[in-house]
Amino acid sequence: MTTEHAPALDAIAAEFERQRGKVVRTPVLEWWGPARDALLGADTPVAFKLELFQKTGTFKLRGALSVLESLDAESRRRGVVAASGGNHAIAVSFAARLAGVDAKVVIPDTANPFRRRQCAAHGATIISAATIHEAFETAERIAREEGRAIVHPFEGYHTTLGTATLGHELVEQVPDLDVVIVPVGGGGLCSGVAAAVRQRLPRCRVFGVEPEGADTMYRSFRAGAPVGIEKVATIADSLGAPRALPYSFSVCRQYVEDIVLVSDQQLENAMKLLMEDVKLAVEPAGAAATAAAVGPLSGMCRGKRVGIIVCGANIDSGTYSSLLLKAE
Repeated sequence: MTTEHAPALDAIAAEFERQRGKVVRTPVLEWWGPARDALLGADTPVAFKLELFQKTGTFKLRGALSVLESLDAESRRRGVVAASGGNHAIAVSFAARLAGVDAKVVIPDTANPFRRRQCAAHGATIISAATIHEAFETAERIAREEGRAIVHPFEGYHTTLGTATLGHELVEQVPDLDVVIVPVGGGGLCSGVAAAVRQRLPRCRVFGVEPEGADTMYRSFRAGAPVGIEKVATIADSLGAPRALPYSFSVCRQYVEDIVLVSDQQLENAMKLLMEDVKLAVEPAGAAATAAAVGPLSGMCRGKRVGIIVCGANIDSGTYSSLLLKAE
């Protein structure tokens, strides 16, 4: 589906209505207080979009539902397969159970154990892979051999259409945004949110943020075409896409102003900030947009109405605690 155009507003609104009752309308939280004032200025209203409170713990359910609902009866009978660092695997497991479809999920050995347990709880068959690269290769092989439909974590029209419902919802809740910051793994979240926000608020600037150790979209923007990386090396494993792909790249290029990078240290610091000042316990990916807002995009944000996507919180307590201890 890489040649299809970005979802139009009427399609996004229709998908939003189809998902009503299946997903949570996640809340928005206004950030206020001395820490916000010191980091961004008292004249900078910041709205956190709390997608960590979505069913399955991340935004991923929106895209997974959209893809599952697009399948015909024969595809549903054969089942689905997905490769994922964990969050997408959880969402596919949950969505497939709702749809009565058999699901296999391929997860790298480095994935957080909490995410594996969640997939198993939703009834999916879990297949291990040494790396995220191998996970994608294994999923593609299973799809060929078993005739299963691939539910891609970030590529394709229906994935972007599903995540666009998040942007649609955000603009309903905060209609006067100047800047929106979105975490980027493969670009499925960013493409959908940006398409919805920019079509409804053309003057709003949308920025993506990636970890330094998983900078596929950053490199792709600068190359002018989708590229891959040889190794993913970041604590934000759910943002660890090994390559960008044509559809999500093209939609991001159309609607996203730029991609910025944050270090693992900045992610840890942002996790601590969110816990201490906003009372949110999030995984590293869930802190990425905050890290960018108070880091490389702080000058851009000052004096603007800022929307920050807090994308997920699927992390076990032990790993979470160890990362907070590394924060400065």
